Amino acid sequence: MADIHVPKLNNNDTEYLIVEWLVGNGKPVIAGEPIAVLETSKATDELEAEETGYLHHAAALGTLIAPGALLARITPEAAPPPAPVSDAVSDAVSGAPEPVTSEDAPVAEPVVTVPARAAMEELGVSHAEVASLGLAVIRRNDVEALAARRTERTATDTREDTPEAVPGDVLEDVPEPVADAGTHRLSRVQRAVARAVTTSHDTIPAAYTVVKFEVGPLLERARGLTREVRRPVGLAELFVQAVAALHPAFPLFFASLDGDRARPADAPRVGVTFDMGEGLYVPVVRDTGSLKAIADALMRYRLAATEGDFREKDLTGANIAVTLHTDADVILAIPFVFPGTVCALAITSPQPEPVFAEDGTVAARTVANIGLAYDHRLINGRDAALFLAALRMELHA
Repeated sequence: MADIHVPKLNNNDTEYLIVEWLVGNGKPVIAGEPIAVLETSKATDELEAEETGYLHHAAALGTLIAPGALLARITPEAAPPPAPVSDAVSDAVSGAPEPVTSEDAPVAEPVVTVPARAAMEELGVSHAEVASLGLAVIRRNDVEALAARRTERTATDTREDTPEAVPGDVLEDVPEPVADAGTHRLSRVQRAVARAVTTSHDTIPAAYTVVKFEVGPLLERARGLTREVRRPVGLAELFVQAVAALHPAFPLFFASLDGDRARPADAPRVGVTFDMGEGLYVPVVRDTGSLKAIADALMRYRLAATEGDFREKDLTGANIAVTLHTDADVILAIPFVFPGTVCALAITSPQPEPVFAEDGTVAARTVANIGLAYDHRLINGRDAALFLAALRMELHA
């Protein structure tokens, strides 16, 4: 028989929450197989079986357990060991129902972790909403995902009475009539936008890196490609093509986060912003196999943005965003990371820059500041710099 004790997972906590049993009570287990998930104040950790046999829980789901306490036992036979359950546990949530030790027993109410309760308060998520998820244990990422889905539904409902827009993303609309002189009432669309931006800022620890790109040769190349493919080609088309081409080398930049796990995308789907004065839209370019296909898509989206004539599928499914800030004199733009993605690339207005030669003559080149906003949980500053360097090489290849 082998006893499994809780290891010291970090130096800040004196107890951890048992949020999931991966192997049922009395079920067979193989050495090295994950058996339980414990949540600390900063992360979740999987604990593994140390021997092969039958696992017997010594602590209940949804309870707090101290380092060194008995978590489970592994016996060579299915019969449970005679030793009593460890008493080194306490209720995880005040007022929570009695935890159920058997994975087959019904759970009337979910156990809501302390970080999840904090997220519920921050994002305005009710207990009824989390209970509707049907989960035995509610964690913070479950609440965040629920809030993001609710924001998308709100934006979708809004589009029934307004021009087609981006679900959960930024768009503008004609303000509703003001109720009182001297005040400005936010439209339904703007209120939905505010919720989407708030969700992003509250749930995504974003960082930003900006690099200066020389774009004069790209603009010259775009003019030639416009004649070649018989479609408008500019920086937007070239950057979408280059970003999509980096998917195999930088899969995490196109991934989505599910708790503490990243889910890579099977293919690049690039959202591109269009602000035509009647609203900001972020339709998705799915076919990135050729420049002509990209130019076709963006040309169609420009027309749709002008008329507010997007289809639902045009506006959903992006796994990375390219935001265009090419109005004259815009030299810096920091986009927010759209919920459900981990990166947003910002392209600013091309600007002339003097170049001083050793002989005293002055030439000029055209540059633009290209910035990357990214989710710091998955991507670090060095990763962002490497991505931007690879993007520059791809554009000038």
